[in-house]
Amino acid sequence: MTDVTCRPLRDDERAWAIDVLTAWWGGPTVAGRGQVWDLHEVPGIVAEAGGERVGLVTYSVEGDRCEIVTMNAFVKGAGGPLLRAVAEVAREAGCDRLQVMTTNDNANAIRFYQRHGMRFAALRVGAVDEARRTLKPQIPEIGNDGIPIRDEIDFVMGLR
Repeated sequence: MTDVTCRPLRDDERAWAIDVLTAWWGGPTVAGRGQVWDLHEVPGIVAEAGGERVGLVTYSVEGDRCEIVTMNAFVKGAGGPLLRAVAEVAREAGCDRLQVMTTNDNANAIRFYQRHGMRFAALRVGAVDEARRTLKPQIPEIGNDGIPIRDEIDFVMGLR
């Protein structure tokens, strides 16, 4: 693959980003940790290779932490550069830690975040069931590899 570069999501790309994220996340909102993020409002970083968009990460800076809201690598090799780019944005914003939440069915994400220096921080048993009931009913019951989606798993990386 051609070298992957990352840059901020431009305003003129927001409609593309919403279309992509809606396809991947089932709508323009993401629920986790008892809250909902509107993907129209969160900043993003685009990964490019060979003049093509190959990934997108959205995030939210809240005080001393940066939360990855969505992370989508469309090709192998785009995820690492996106993670490094969002970590750099978080450092520049004065954040002490970068965190991300995934679900119990997402073995690929669990492996990816650990390979890239993130550590388990929390397991919230039944949290996805609760989010489905109260925040985002369109969260599917069954996820990757036929695994029921029930729990949230947090990963964290220190930035200092």
